[in-house]
Amino acid sequence: DSSSDYGSRDKPGTVLGRTVPDGNVLFPDIFHTDHLLFYERFKAYQDYILADCKASEVKEFTAEYLEKVLEPSGWQAVWRTNVFEVLVEVVDVEYSALKAVVQLSEPFLCESRDSTFTLECMQELLELKERQIPLQELWVVYDESGEFDQTALAVEHVRFFYQCIWRTWDEEEEDDFDYFVRCVEPRLRLHYDILEHRVPSGLVADYQNLLSQCEELYRKFLNVRNSISSSDSDSEVENVSMVEGLKLYEKIEHLKQKLKLIENPLLRYVFGYQKYSGLQAKGLRPTGTKITHVVSSTMMASLLQSLIRDKLCPESCGEELEIQFHNDPLAAVNACYEGDTVIICPGHYVVDGMFCIADSVELEGYGLPDDIVIEKRGKGDNFVDCTGANIRISSLKLVQHDAVEGILNVHHGKTTLENCVLQCETTGITIRTSAELLMKNSDLYGAKGAGVEIYPGSTCTLLDNGIHHCKEGILIKNFLDEHYDIPKITMVNNMIHNNEGYGVVLVRPTMPSDVKDASAERTKGIFLFLEETPKTSKSKGFRQEQLPGCVTDELELYEQAEISEQTEGNYEIANELGATSAKKSQMHKKRLSELGITEADDNLMSQEMFVSIVGNQFKWNGKGSFGTFLF
Repeated sequence: DSSSDYGSRDKPGTVLGRTVPDGNVLFPDIFHTDHLLFYERFKAYQDYILADCKASEVKEFTAEYLEKVLEPSGWQAVWRTNVFEVLVEVVDVEYSALKAVVQLSEPFLCESRDSTFTLECMQELLELKERQIPLQELWVVYDESGEFDQTALAVEHVRFFYQCIWRTWDEEEEDDFDYFVRCVEPRLRLHYDILEHRVPSGLVADYQNLLSQCEELYRKFLNVRNSISSSDSDSEVENVSMVEGLKLYEKIEHLKQKLKLIENPLLRYVFGYQKYSGLQAKGLRPTGTKITHVVSSTMMASLLQSLIRDKLCPESCGEELEIQFHNDPLAAVNACYEGDTVIICPGHYVVDGMFCIADSVELEGYGLPDDIVIEKRGKGDNFVDCTGANIRISSLKLVQHDAVEGILNVHHGKTTLENCVLQCETTGITIRTSAELLMKNSDLYGAKGAGVEIYPGSTCTLLDNGIHHCKEGILIKNFLDEHYDIPKITMVNNMIHNNEGYGVVLVRPTMPSDVKDASAERTKGIFLFLEETPKTSKSKGFRQEQLPGCVTDELELYEQAEISEQTEGNYEIANELGATSAKKSQMHKKRLSELGITEADDNLMSQEMFVSIVGNQFKWNGKGSFGTFLF
């Protein structure tokens, strides 16, 4: 029923707003239709336009929709391009081509960047186009009667679809799936998530960059394919073109897969993105001095005496200290150089900005974490970004609001987090490739994603922490790609509980070997340290110096521990990580074999995952202690 779509034909007067065009005041107002809500566009595409069509049927279904709702003539529109705007009158519609047949309105109204677009010039341009203009280039002129409401909405739906949803390669996709479910809905949701600032700006930039790359490669691919199809010979040139076409096709498929991962709201944060961090370290001060920064909203004499006794006494420090006072922790961190220390006194500090720590500095709370609260207010991607070689953060409580990224990102270097409380908003802590995190005696909760995200090639040591009330406890990202190194993971005596999904989840692609028994490969290329077998592990060539010193002491505490339900969770995690590590080793050997390399250096062949999963407790997690997310 055509009258049911935002109906206007049976109602007196328009229900749509109007927009005054910029520039030429003589131009008439146009319908204001680009403000539609998500559910309005969703309903239009699902119920009225695309329904359950296949990708190859999109144009046909759209044309059928337009025949029902679009007035065939009698309405005016502004024809907009990147170069000019001109007022036209629609005299007919070519529904199958999604084009309108137009003529210039009288009087002639045109606005352009230069004066070359005269009446004669525009007439000639229209003749070249056979007076047919794509509907998405038309903005319907406002009419208060309501007669053209559906026309304006229909043109908006077509314009939005081909600008924001449709991809030039969609028509070549397989027709086995519902196009709306597979492509339209996730792209539409992503569009509105971006509009409403629910996607990190870095991820948005990555998506736009991937989309541009894919479009450019697809154009090249079409040119190569057309050159092959137009040639009748089996020449060497054609063979070269076929090889080039295959290479382009593989690159396009790889980019399309990445785009689909970002478009999928469930996978978007699972796979994340490699964010560029432009933080530049200051290094040492020109004078070579190191400063202790003291942060306090108000400095009382008793507090100062306590600070001098406990932290600022030259006898305890071994040298004379230079001290600077601040009332804002963000200002103190921004004033730091290499080797500086920031001491934050008890108080509730509200910051509207991002902590960018690019030098080796120490942030230390003077008191208990719950007494030293740093709260992030205002929308923004980040809270704490770490790129310094050796950063230490202790005895602080970080509270995050209105965020689209995690509470702490370790991009480079090593960050040590001790005796802290982290109240998250989106994801929790992210350890990027080549970065290192040591987290001790801390409490993390509230993440809508994972509490801790471990990227390939990173090093993550978790000792005596609580990770709870998150979407997932700990997420280990896919490291099977040939460009990725295996992460080094140590988990000792953590309490991981009350998470919505799994306590620990491993993300990896589905492999053909997943349907086979891979039990023989479970411990290949991996050191496993489990509660029930610590002595056995050591006797099999374990080198004590591979463990951090703080971990070695912890391991000794569990040598006599009894097997329990939590022990089984530890074993399951280490076992699965070992199997995945073995798969990567097999894939690596296969790639070397395909390159003709049959003998290789052991260091090249065995990227070993170091895993120590000991004494952790997994309780009341919605889906269990451990899961594997296959994609």
